Amino acid sequence: MNNLLQKYRERRTVVRRTRAIERALSRCPSRAMRDELLSIANRD
Repeated sequence: MNNLLQKYRERRTVVRRTRAIERALSRCPSRAMRDELLSIANRD
Protein backbone atom coordinates (compact mmCIF):
# COMPACT_ATOMS: atom_id res chain seq x y z
CA MET A 1 0.00 0.00 0.00
CA ASN A 2 2.88 2.36 0.70
CA ASN A 3 4.20 1.93 -2.81
CA LEU A 4 0.80 2.74 -4.27
CA LEU A 5 0.52 5.89 -2.18
CA GLN A 6 4.03 6.96 -3.14
CA LYS A 7 3.29 6.50 -6.85
CA TYR A 8 0.08 8.52 -6.49
CA ARG A 9 1.93 11.38 -4.79
CA GLU A 10 4.69 11.37 -7.40
CA ARG A 11 2.17 11.47 -10.22
CA ARG A 12 0.29 14.29 -8.55
CA THR A 13 3.52 16.27 -8.17
CA VAL A 14 4.32 15.79 -11.86
CA VAL A 15 0.85 16.97 -12.86
CA ARG A 16 1.12 20.06 -10.66
CA ARG A 17 4.56 20.91 -12.02
CA THR A 18 3.37 20.46 -15.60
CA ARG A 19 0.39 22.76 -15.05
CA ALA A 20 2.59 25.40 -13.43
CA ILE A 21 5.02 25.33 -16.35
CA GLU A 22 2.18 25.59 -18.87
CA ARG A 23 0.71 28.57 -17.02
CA ALA A 24 4.07 30.31 -16.88
CA LEU A 25 4.69 29.71 -20.58
CA SER A 26 1.28 31.06 -21.53
CA ARG A 27 1.99 34.30 -19.65
CA CYS A 28 5.45 34.95 -21.10
CA PRO A 29 5.70 38.35 -22.73
CA SER A 30 8.54 37.41 -25.08
CA ARG A 31 9.94 34.47 -26.98
CA ALA A 32 13.30 34.80 -25.18
CA MET A 33 11.67 34.51 -21.77
CA ARG A 34 9.68 31.50 -22.96
CA ASP A 35 12.87 29.80 -24.13
CA GLU A 36 14.53 30.54 -20.79
CA LEU A 37 11.60 29.04 -18.86
CA LEU A 38 11.72 25.93 -21.03
CA SER A 39 15.43 25.49 -20.40
CA ILE A 40 14.87 25.85 -16.64
CA ALA A 41 11.98 23.39 -16.72
CA ASN A 42 14.08 20.83 -18.62
CA ARG A 43 16.83 20.83 -15.98
CA ASP A 44 14.75 18.73 -13.57
